[in-house]
Amino acid sequence: MTVSLPLVLVLGLIAWGAVRFLGVRVWIVVVIALFGFLLSRTFLASAIDSGTRSGVDVVNGTRD
Repeated sequence: MTVSLPLVLVLGLIAWGAVRFLGVRVWIVVVIALFGFLLSRTFLASAIDSGTRSGVDVVNGTRD
């Protein structure tokens, strides 16, 4: 059986788990999320996107 989850949902669950079980403060999660949002408008966005896609492909085993 194949289950498809959006990466945003997976990252949200990791953030929730970090706040709930690791004691990470909520404001730190918010700052990191805002940093990622602002980083998406820079020249590094394409490199981050391609690196993320490559990492997901490696994990899923769907290399071309």
